[in-house]
Amino acid sequence: MILVDTPIKPEQSDQADQEYSGPSKSQRKRDSTALQDLGEALAVLPSERLAKIEMPDNLREAIRDVQRITKHEARRRQMQYIGKLMRSTDPLPIQAALDAIAGVSAAENARMHRLERWRMQLLEDEASALAEILAVHPGVDTQQLRQLCRNARKEHEQNKPPRAFREIYRFLKLLEEPHG
Repeated sequence: MILVDTPIKPEQSDQADQEYSGPSKSQRKRDSTALQDLGEALAVLPSERLAKIEMPDNLREAIRDVQRITKHEARRRQMQYIGKLMRSTDPLPIQAALDAIAGVSAAENARMHRLERWRMQLLEDEASALAEILAVHPGVDTQQLRQLCRNARKEHEQNKPPRAFREIYRFLKLLEEPHG
């Protein structure tokens, strides 16, 4: 038995490791699918909520188109097109807006808890609650808010459905809207 020293050739995989060409094909596909899923989440939104989300006009038009399409294959192709448009758009603000709509974001949760606390405070101690609300929102219609509080207390005493109680929350929520 004769041992021959053969030179060890460097493997080609070492060269591939040195030449990084970006994310793998699988990762690019996962990213593309995630953007397409984000587009699908936009497509199921009502037009009023969709109008509040900042996005490029061509993406907004593509989403309106997919909302009108009923044929499965045409819808699938349109969703792929939306995914393509999403690749040239920053998805983070869109995702943040969708999270806010869904009530997922911490800021949105904190806002909802603040509104709920104000509503309960209005019913228990109207004067201090109004002072706190006026400090944050100086132009609030206090007369309307006081009327809603009176109605909510009256409903509670008479064991009626809490219509005014819900209206107080809606009123406070409108105060917190960006345009409000």
